[in-house]
Amino acid sequence: MRIGLWIDEEGRSVAEIGAVAKATEDAGIDRIWFSQRLGWDALTLIAGVAPYTKTIRYAVGVVPVYPRHPIALASQALSVQALTGNRLTLGVGSSHPYLIEGMFGLAMDRPAAYVREYVEALGPLLTGEPTNYEGERVIARGQVQIAGAEAPELILAALGPRMLKIAGELTAGTTTSWAGPEVIEGFIRPTIDRAATAAGRPEPQVIAGVCVAITDDPDATRAWIRSRFGAAGDMPAYRAVLDRGGKAGPEDTAILGDEETVAKELQRYADAGTTEFLFCPVGTGAELERTTRFALDYA
Repeated sequence: MRIGLWIDEEGRSVAEIGAVAKATEDAGIDRIWFSQRLGWDALTLIAGVAPYTKTIRYAVGVVPVYPRHPIALASQALSVQALTGNRLTLGVGSSHPYLIEGMFGLAMDRPAAYVREYVEALGPLLTGEPTNYEGERVIARGQVQIAGAEAPELILAALGPRMLKIAGELTAGTTTSWAGPEVIEGFIRPTIDRAATAAGRPEPQVIAGVCVAITDDPDATRAWIRSRFGAAGDMPAYRAVLDRGGKAGPEDTAILGDEETVAKELQRYADAGTTEFLFCPVGTGAELERTTRFALDYA
């Protein structure tokens, strides 16, 4: 099982993030992850941070597909590939109604059907091939060619059966949120594997993004997670995966405790078929430092 590290970019400059990225590379972490939120544009940030490192891969988890046309996203992703020496993993996803409908004012009906069309249109564009795609809601006609840019690895955030089927059939795998090892082993891994096998594709990646804190006060950290991320439990896609794992909220999926406790939980993820464990350090400043140091040492 590979180890990835999510870097919280909020409130940090490129130089500050670059220093963390360099230490992460030196420690042997496999991949650095950034989120597409309402601050830094994650792909632009990767292009800015990559010169601080030499070999480590970068990933965005994930770019919401509704606000960006496939041609526009392909152009940006291939530009980042050229600027980083082809070290990008491009993660895409449908996002959630509160953002897509509530903030962007875009309709989000039948998201799985839309995502399938989007990924079908995006795939050839990322390889530099000409595309003349016409779906029910996605139309993409054109070609994106950037010197030195290879097609980035493409993954799809998927938690439900329809999205997992798309991920297995059309992408290199999935990245998950709020999914414990029991959900990965019992549902996510077999569902995406069946789709990939039926499509004649290699075994897909399952990247588990998990909140982790090396802490002497798990209850306090759990309460902090509840206050920060508890609303995710009301989003339909997240609610469904939490229910599959028998969890009341996101805080119940976190790994909290001392180093030995965290190491045991990491093994559970590995045994469940996780291909990459994505550390998302949380907690107080001291806990963040302790957790990040553990992740670097573990790698």
